[in-house]
Amino acid sequence: MKIHFNGAARTVTGSQHLIEVNNHKLLLDCGLFQGKRAEAYEKNRHFSFNPDELDAVLLSHAHIDHSGNLPNLAKIGYTGPIYATYPTATLGEIMLMDSAHIHEYDAEYINKKRARHGEPPIEPLYNRADAARAIELYYPVHYNEPFSPVPGVTARFIDAGHILGSAAIRLDIEENGTHKSLWFSGDIGRFGLPLITDPVMPSDVDYLLMECTYGDMEHFTVEEAYQKFSQAVVKTIDRGGRVIVPAFAVGRTQEIVYFLNQMSTQGLISRLPVYVDSPLAVQASQIFASYPEYFDEETNEFIRTQKHQALNFDGLTYISSVEESKALNDKKGPMVIISASGMAETGRILHHLKNNIGNPRNTVLIVGWQAPDTLGRRLMEGADQLRIFGQLYDRRAEVQVITGLSAHAGQHLLLDYAGAVKERVKEIFLVHGEEDAAGVFMGKLKEKGFAHFRYPSPGDTAEL
Repeated sequence: MKIHFNGAARTVTGSQHLIEVNNHKLLLDCGLFQGKRAEAYEKNRHFSFNPDELDAVLLSHAHIDHSGNLPNLAKIGYTGPIYATYPTATLGEIMLMDSAHIHEYDAEYINKKRARHGEPPIEPLYNRADAARAIELYYPVHYNEPFSPVPGVTARFIDAGHILGSAAIRLDIEENGTHKSLWFSGDIGRFGLPLITDPVMPSDVDYLLMECTYGDMEHFTVEEAYQKFSQAVVKTIDRGGRVIVPAFAVGRTQEIVYFLNQMSTQGLISRLPVYVDSPLAVQASQIFASYPEYFDEETNEFIRTQKHQALNFDGLTYISSVEESKALNDKKGPMVIISASGMAETGRILHHLKNNIGNPRNTVLIVGWQAPDTLGRRLMEGADQLRIFGQLYDRRAEVQVITGLSAHAGQHLLLDYAGAVKERVKEIFLVHGEEDAAGVFMGKLKEKGFAHFRYPSPGDTAEL
């Protein structure tokens, strides 16, 4: 068996891990690399393996950095199954179509500029027809249900506690008369996150392929994050300002809405206007609400006692149309606007930042990890000037970063995750982490007595 590290190696995004076993090839995740646009476009266009030789794709969850290059795979001819949990497959339908729309729009925008300079047009990475082809290939599977993607391999999806339907992937492999087991963590969630159940820890595996995004730091607890979040909202509202929240449409938006629902129930923001301004987030919230059996017990208890939905409350408005989105600029008084994208790179959030970043009464809340070279990272780092739609804007709004809302495990839980298989695991492969974070985490593993771990480079291969 071989593992080829094709994506999310020595970086966080672009998850792609190719498994060769029994003369077959499996791809764990098929995500988009996110970063500088020209670099990302080139990296995402070309796969570092031959898609014609691929037998199956196993998808850990629906986030675009794990699933977003599936339409490109289908575009160049892949027709095999894409295994995923039921919520991941359902979310995938809206997320891939939305991603395709963004690629089409970006290409159209860039081509207008290129035409003015006499340059040839570029093609979008993929279009909505390609996304539709990929969606047709989804093959949904329940948590813990065994299935065989290729001969000699039994796979299971195990709850990862990251977003709705997110999964670790366990592979039990019979090859040349021997048994091997591999556990791919996907994105590891946290205990006590709003809405979703806690992650299941790995057990009894020979090889562990795990993320280390926050291997260098610990988060606030979810309770501390809620307190910091609610204080920031109340402080901004008291001074007559707006709270602008760039948030991923799937996962983070629903957590923020649930927090605001709790604040409303507690009387902290009675009937404060709250707007979720993202067509994708609106659709995703509807999908979340359709899978209450995947909610944790705390959320279901909240629904029972408050006698209303977790993702709806007085004052909350979901916005889909462009006209309604533009109309927010003309509304007066305090409000909360939650809009995608989570790293403030595309979508309606750019318009809300442009219109609100110059007002010192306003607050921009950064509630998740921000990739290098993104507008969200520059906000997080306190830039005084920000380029939005090619124009520079002075930042006078307050910026607050709330790391405790991250849906990724912090350092302590990552160490516990590795420790859960310490007695049996033969080797740990660290992926989905920048070099500084991975370096700190490897030092911690060494302190804990782990001897066999590595941090693969892009293109590396491990033979097991």
